[in-house]
Formats: sequence, C-alpha cells, structure tokens
Amino acid sequence: MSKMDKHEQEDHPHERHEHHAGGNPHHSHHENHRNHVHSGHGGHDHHGHGSHEEMISDFKKRFFITLVLAIPIIVLSDMIQMFFNYSLTFPGDTAIELILSSIVFFYGGWPFLTGLVSEVKGKSPGMMTLIGFAITVAYVYSVATVFGVEGMDFFWELATLIAIMLLGHWIEMKSVMKASDSLESLVELMPQEANKLMENDEITPVPVAELKKGDRLLIKPGEKIPADGHILKGKSSIDESMLTGESVPVEKEQGDEIIGGSINSSGSLTIEVSKTSDEGYLSQVVQLVKEAQESKSKTQMLSDRAAKLLFYVAIVAGLLTFIIWIALGYSVGDAMTRMVTVLVISCPHALGLAIPLVAARSTAISAQKGLFIRNRIGFEDARRVDTIAFDKTGTLTKGEFGVTDILTEEQTSEKELLRLAASVELQSEHPIAMGIVNKASEEQVDIPQPEDFDSMTGAGITGKVDGQSISVVSPGFLQREGIRYDEDHFSKLSETGKTVVFVLRDQALLGAIALADAVKDSAKEAVDRLHQIGIEALMLTGDNEKVAREVGKQIGINYVIAEVLPHEKAEKIKELQKGGNRVGMTGDGINDAPALANADLGIAVGAGTDVAMETADVVLVNSHPKDVVSIIDLSRLTYRKMIQNLWWAAGYNIAAIPLAAGILAPWGIILDPALGAVLMSLSTVIVAINAQSLKTK
Repeated sequence: MSKMDKHEQEDHPHERHEHHAGGNPHHSHHENHRNHVHSGHGGHDHHGHGSHEEMISDFKKRFFITLVLAIPIIVLSDMIQMFFNYSLTFPGDTAIELILSSIVFFYGGWPFLTGLVSEVKGKSPGMMTLIGFAITVAYVYSVATVFGVEGMDFFWELATLIAIMLLGHWIEMKSVMKASDSLESLVELMPQEANKLMENDEITPVPVAELKKGDRLLIKPGEKIPADGHILKGKSSIDESMLTGESVPVEKEQGDEIIGGSINSSGSLTIEVSKTSDEGYLSQVVQLVKEAQESKSKTQMLSDRAAKLLFYVAIVAGLLTFIIWIALGYSVGDAMTRMVTVLVISCPHALGLAIPLVAARSTAISAQKGLFIRNRIGFEDARRVDTIAFDKTGTLTKGEFGVTDILTEEQTSEKELLRLAASVELQSEHPIAMGIVNKASEEQVDIPQPEDFDSMTGAGITGKVDGQSISVVSPGFLQREGIRYDEDHFSKLSETGKTVVFVLRDQALLGAIALADAVKDSAKEAVDRLHQIGIEALMLTGDNEKVAREVGKQIGINYVIAEVLPHEKAEKIKELQKGGNRVGMTGDGINDAPALANADLGIAVGAGTDVAMETADVVLVNSHPKDVVSIIDLSRLTYRKMIQNLWWAAGYNIAAIPLAAGILAPWGIILDPALGAVLMSLSTVIVAINAQSLKTK
C-alpha cells in the first residue's frame, strides 16, 4: 500500500485529513482598519440595538414636530407672501414667527448643532457641519432682522432646511440596521461552568472564570470544552470546524491538545487545563477582532465627503461676496444680506435626501435578494473590491459530508452496498455516518434497522443486517486483518482529499464508499462570475491543503492558502491590502472573524456563527456564494445612483451660489430667495424620483 498522506489517520473508521490548529495566535498590530460603527448623526454612535432604535424614534419625533411648526412659519414669511402675492398680517405675527422658529432651531436643529460641535472638535467637517452652520447663520441673521437689522428674515428657509434634513437622517437610519462591534457572541461560545475533578476524583461544577492551569476537568459527550488543555484520559472526536475551519471532527486521544469552545462529539474525556480563559485560543481570536474593530476608520460616507466640500465652498463664497459688495460701495446691510443668502443657499436641501433615499432603496433591494447590509461604509466600498478571499468549510462547501464515489466488488450493486452501509451507520451520529444515510435516503434506498449494533474502537462499526454481520471500517482495519483491497485506487481518492470507508460482510470485502465535504451548487458559478467582472478569487482556509486544492480545482480557484490559523488569515488579508489590493473576505466561522473585521468588505455566510455575522459588513442570508457577486453589482449600481443624485442635489446650488452672490447684479439680475426656494424644492423632487429608479438586473 502506498504511504498515506501525513494528515490521514489510519486507525479510525471515519478517517479524515487533520490539521491541528491548536497553536497560539500571536497578536499583531492592527493599523488603519475599518471601524464597523459609523458615527456622525448628531455625535451619536450606532452602538447597541436599544440606542439605535431610540435614535430612529428621536429623529422621527423631531421631524414631525418640526414639520407641523414649519407650516405656519412658511405661511407667515414675508418673502413667501411676496412671491405668491398674498398678505397675512396681524398683531404679534412677527413674534409668533420668531417663537416658532426658535423652537424649530433649538429642538429640530439640536442633532445638527451637536453634530457640528462634534465634527469641528474632530477637525473633520461633514454633513453635520454644513447643516449646523447654515441653520445657525439663517437663525442668527433672521433674529437680527426682527430686532432692527436691515434685511429680510430666513425663518422659512431655516424651518424647511431642518425638516428636510431630519427626514433624510430618519430615512437613512431606518434603512441602515445597527452596526455593532459587540463581542458578546464570542464570549457566549464558552460554557459558563466546568466539571472539575477534585483530588478524590469527585466532580464539582465550578465557574470557568475560576479555572487555573493544571486543573483536571471531565468533558462529557456533546459538551463544549471550557478551556484549552490536553487529554489525560479518553478518546473522542472533537468538532473544531467553527474554530479552525477543519471540515470534519478531529480524532483526539491521550496527550493531544484540545481547544476551548470546540465540541466533544463522542467519548468522555479527562483533560488538564493548559491555558486559562483569558489566555486561550478563543480569547486570542476575541482580541484580534476587538483590535480590528477599535481601529478608527478614515473612510467617510459619500454624503459626508460632498458636504465637507460644499462647506468650504460656502465659507469662501460667503466671505468673497461680503468683501466684493463692500468694495463696490454697498452698505454693510446689503453686503450682509447677500453673504447670508449665499451661506444659506449653499446648503442644499436635496443633499440631505440624495444619499439616504438611495441608501434606503438599495437596502430594500438587498433585503429582497437576501443580503443583509450591516455597515453602509463597507457596502459603499464594495464597488472598489478587486480580490475576494473565500473560506472553504461552510462557505464554498456545505460543511457536511456527501458521498462522492461508490466502488463495489463484482457480486454487489451500488444500491445494495449503500443499503447495508446505511443500515449499520443509522445508529451513529458521526458526520460520515450521516453522509452515507443521507445519500441512501436521496437514492430512495430502503434502510433496515440493524441488530446488535456495536462500535469497534479505532476500527469502525458493525451490526447485523438481514441476519448477516456487516461492518463499515477504516483502511487501517483492513491492513491489520490482512484483507486485500485496491490500494492504488484508494490512494488516488485519498490524495484528492476524500475519506474512504470499506464495507465488509462476514469479513469479505463488498466495496468502498468515498466521501468529501460537498461543494455548494452555486460556488463555481460565483467564482466564474467574479472572474468575468475582473475580480480575483482565492481560498483562505484552516483545512488540509489537499482537501482545499481539490475543492479549488472543482470550482476554478487556483490560488489556495490552506492550514492557516485565525490570526494568519487576518495577516494574509493585511498582506494583500499592503500590496494595493482592495480585499473582500467571505466566511462563516469563528476562525474567520479577525479576517472579516480586517477586510475592506467583510461578508458573512448566514448559516455560520453569530460571531462571523457580528464582524461582517454584509450577511448572506441564503448562504449562497453567488450572492457575493450580487453585493458587488448592487454596490456599483448604488454608487452610480448616489453620484447622479449628488449632481442633482448640488448642481442647483453650484449654479445658484454665483447668482445669490450677485454676479449679475450690474445687469439687474439677483436671485430672489423665494425663487431659490422653488428651485430647491424641484431639485428635492428630482432626487427622490431618481433614487426610486434604482433597479438591479
């Protein structure tokens, strides 16, 4: 027989490709990573479900109150009355307008005023600075006109601006679900109590936090392992798939290392704690994720970048207007009126809705397609991604064994071999057993209940079917018993990452069944489509290299990096980024969390762990790899629509600023503020209609 791959275990019936990932991930310095919380709405962070809901409710309430108060302010405005040629005056009308406008300014405008302070302190002017500055100028100047300063008030402009901006922020926050950097899901993976063995071997439940190095613990079948350690007594298969990316349980025996947070699938174990909870493997993953999430982002949303530019344009245009009007010999009052008109008109009402309406529309479309956008910045940047790294187990593959080959001896049919094997495996919970039983069910094979079912330690399982002794065993068992089989064929299957079990009847070989982690139906389609749109696909997995390369070959991925630990996945992402790549990472396990947090675009598979979803920008609810392509497509379409809307929103202002500044005043043409208001409303309507026209192919 040819020498088996170093990762094979010959003495187990359900042999597998093992890469033990129990090493110590070291901490690396995380710099310039994307923070997954976008703050900026009035200086608030979107932290936690409760506070996010409260913010949405707060903006909604402020919007409706402002809207109600804005109606009498607009009706009483002298400027609006002149434009629409009507008159409405009564004793105290100016006082009422002042009081209502003051309430609108301080109550409705409060999030923007606090946001202005926050952005100025952070030396990063954006949307809040632009709005806050415009409403402050409009309010202060308007109050001054009430108390005798020459000019017309801008109370109507103030009220409409605040109402529209509140509406925009409310829509935006409704469409954007919380982006939480909570690590609670990781912490919850660890059991809270452990069964500690005292000196007299008496079992005492103790809190995991109190465990010390050297403590002995009893781990029963089905229990989570409470801390990193090594086995003193017992033998079992350990499910480490969510931690390390291993596609099947790892067989462990005395002396082997085990990882806290993994699941003991079968036998009872006595282990000795080698690392306390804050030193363990899972704790190090928590730390890697935390570091990536705490690193503040330099990325700003598109609307903030546009607002920042307009803010500087407004300041420069306003000052130039004042200086030029004074230089031309006009009074300070005239120059001040022109400057304020420019400053107020520079803040486009439509800009407040341009991005939020497109964001709301794209979020609705993504939800219909089973894409859950958790972080808008990451989603917006998806259009720039040029490399997508895929985890293998559970992402490209189903994370469960499927039968790939059935090899029979002359006297046995494939269906008969499957029937006998499935009957014996019916009582087992092992992934390989489930794979064989599922295949038999798919083929509509009648599976009889076995008699005298028994497990042969390190060899396989046996039972009586139709009165005959049927065994499903490992190649190691055949070698020990001297039973001949086709070693060349077995080696070929083994080398492609398949697990092979043999079926015996009364010690006579009937055939063999090969199994592998089944590739998802849409995986090849996803990779082909990514290549078509110019995006490189690679695989980044903790699983065995031969298994990974075989899966890569099936779906068209040539660049495969296997047997990597969580911190190594994150480092590989950073290495690609340093090379100038914009990297997306798709994964489902705890071992993917640091890489998801560090990637420019983190994509979690919905069927995976909560931890992966907590650290991702987008979650694929349906777990289809081809949905990765949908994210890129939707991000590109959304960005295009946002740019169109920004031009519609800001284009009117770009044209209106010179007119408001009085560039055509020598020819008697000055933009009437009321006409400006009508044009502003028109641009807002166009922006709204354009946003709703966003559609995917």
